[in-house]
Parts: sequence; structure tokens; C-alpha cells
Amino acid sequence: MARGRIAAKRVYDPASRADGTRVLIMRLWPRGIRKSRVDLWLRELGPVIELLRAFRGGKVDWAEYRRLYRAGLRRPEAKAHIAEVRGLARSGTVTLLCGCPDERRCHRSLLRDYLTKA
Repeated sequence: MARGRIAAKRVYDPASRADGTRVLIMRLWPRGIRKSRVDLWLRELGPVIELLRAFRGGKVDWAEYRRLYRAGLRRPEAKAHIAEVRGLARSGTVTLLCGCPDERRCHRSLLRDYLTKA
């Protein structure tokens, strides 16, 4: 990924030219967002619904959520999408989009770190 970079931001934040390719990484389409605000929707990079519900319901803490989310990236469907994002990042900026208000406790930051360090 020598030429590109991977960024992350909330899908509800205003788009900018610096975003490059805007990739939505949520299982469900976010409420109130027009399709024109997203270039690519890669559902398989979002956490599985059961994991997301367990985390939001307090049944899984952040450390366990991180471990389980990263384990989910080994699924064949997720691997194909990871390869797609890496390919896009070779030629320019890719911005990972999600609806979570706190990037520090969101899978978009976990995925960005995974993609930039792996």
C-alpha cells in the first residue's frame, strides 16, 4: 500500500475529496444515508450481528469484542473483502465508514489497524 492510505470516519460526517474511495463496512445500511455517499458497501467487514448485539448489550467487553471481531476477519467472505480494500488502497486513499459515534471503540478502527499493520 505504498501510494495509498487507509482512513476511517463516521458515515454521518460530511464527505470530502480527501476521503478517496468511501467504503461502508456495516452489515445493515445506516438510516438516513443516501447510496450516493458511499462508493462501495462491504457487509462482510462489519461485525456479525450476534457479536454487535452482545457488545452493545454489555454481554461482551471491548477486549473480547476486539478478539472476536479480528477472528471474524479470517472468514473467507471477509478475506475477499480485505483483499479488495487493499487493492483499492494501492492506488489511492480508502476511507472506512461506519455509524459508531466513538471511533476508539468501533470496528472501523480495528479494521484500519488490521489493514495497515498486516
